[in-house]
Amino acid sequence: MPEFVSHQGAADLYWLATLLTGSREMAVDVTVHAIDSAGDETSFFSNWISRWARRLVIAKALTAVRDELGASARRTALRSENSAAVPPRSWMLDRQTTKSDLEGALLSIDLFPRAAVLLLLFEGVPLQDAAVLLDAEPGLVRKGQAAGVVELTSALARIQGWQLKNGRSNQLQSEFQHA
Repeated sequence: MPEFVSHQGAADLYWLATLLTGSREMAVDVTVHAIDSAGDETSFFSNWISRWARRLVIAKALTAVRDELGASARRTALRSENSAAVPPRSWMLDRQTTKSDLEGALLSIDLFPRAAVLLLLFEGVPLQDAAVLLDAEPGLVRKGQAAGVVELTSALARIQGWQLKNGRSNQLQSEFQHA
């Protein structure tokens, strides 16, 4: 492994690639290729190279799932804005939540919204750059981010034992009452 990428750094890149592709096997290929592509630089450039390797992992991971990403983007575009059940506003993330819990919750989200959340919130990629990476209009990326945040929150709440009352969200119940 090149000296500019620590074992922890390589593990972080692998985890990011896994979350973006949804495939551990694909993540290994993406991570190894990105680290090799970044080259072996002196310690003066190590911070810059580490950030560059992270960007390469993102680009390569998204390229590896380009077809699935496009299909997921189309599904996201067709979604209604308020289609998911959410826990009450009083719900809070348990301090005992593990990285494994977070990974499971993220991987339960459809690819496009998951990628939007990862890029915009976790990686801090500017909206315009995320739109280019995801090959989508900024408005669709924002819609994907919103859907992904709702799904992530709901998945984490379910891990902590939250359940829908009567199998439906309060929002869905009110929609049925007005129908």
